[in-house]
Amino acid sequence: MNKFILSLIVTTFILSAHAQNFGLRAGVDIATAKADFDGISISDNEAGFYIGAFTKFGVSESFKIRTEANYISVKDLDQIQIPILAEIGISDKFNIMAGPSFGFLLDSEEGIKSFNLGLDFGLSYDITSQFLVEARYSLGLSDLAEDNEFDAKVKLHGLFFGIGYMF
Repeated sequence: MNKFILSLIVTTFILSAHAQNFGLRAGVDIATAKADFDGISISDNEAGFYIGAFTKFGVSESFKIRTEANYISVKDLDQIQIPILAEIGISDKFNIMAGPSFGFLLDSEEGIKSFNLGLDFGLSYDITSQFLVEARYSLGLSDLAEDNEFDAKVKLHGLFFGIGYMF
């Protein structure tokens, strides 16, 4: 699994050398871990931070492919996340984004899987040609619980608010 994570990160940065835009992003993540078992649902929220790099490949003037490599830290849970997003300009300054994200938990506890497939969607606003602000929701699709006697399901979601700078 570590070789897979490393190859995804290396591929993202190799592609960034050919990208039309390269940038850095950082902000706050409000993570929610939701567990369902035996008809009972429990949620726990924690705030943390994220930092990352992104690239944009222009398909047309209003449609871009955005790839990212992010480090997310929330309390006792660190994750590398690789989203691949479609970015559509809905005006000169507003963009909507959506696409899959591949999360790799770096310090998962016993009984918790380390791979988290998700669906990210959000908005960004270009303050200038270099600075942007964004809000995004990451919906965890993977059941992170290993086989267990309680037939529990655990999912990880995140709400991100941050800024970005494009070079």
